[in-house]
Amino acid sequence: MRAVGSKRQGEPTAAARALRLLARREHTRFELELKLKPHVEDPAELQALLDDFTARGWLSESRAVDQLVRMKRTRFGAARIRQALIEKGVPQHLIAPALETLRESELEAARGVWKRKFRAPPADTAERARQVRFLQSRGFGLDIAMRVVRGGEDPAE
Repeated sequence: MRAVGSKRQGEPTAAARALRLLARREHTRFELELKLKPHVEDPAELQALLDDFTARGWLSESRAVDQLVRMKRTRFGAARIRQALIEKGVPQHLIAPALETLRESELEAARGVWKRKFRAPPADTAERARQVRFLQSRGFGLDIAMRVVRGGEDPAE
């Protein structure tokens, strides 16, 4: 059995692989575990490595959440970002606060996405429906999509 620091001939250690991955971007514990699992013989060894990286501050779920939200906030709505966070194995207690901050700027993000894609108000109801479906597919709610496509300013804003 290999130790955490040992490696096969010419192959980087699990720790070296993890550091290389984390140097590129933040990863959740779940993502890093999936990527390293094929290269580690003992699952306990992998868990110990991940625990060590977390204790050192090199692996942080909250940083990974912040980075993913920043990357996707100008292109997707809260529902789509929520799904991406779930797929990356982010714990629920970190998802809820991230989505709360998104909801404050969701209308502006939807307007930006709509302007980049369409640039003109819909000419008829079929086009309006197509534009609303597009925004919904990007993770924006129906109410937000309708407000953006109608183009009217809400007096409550």
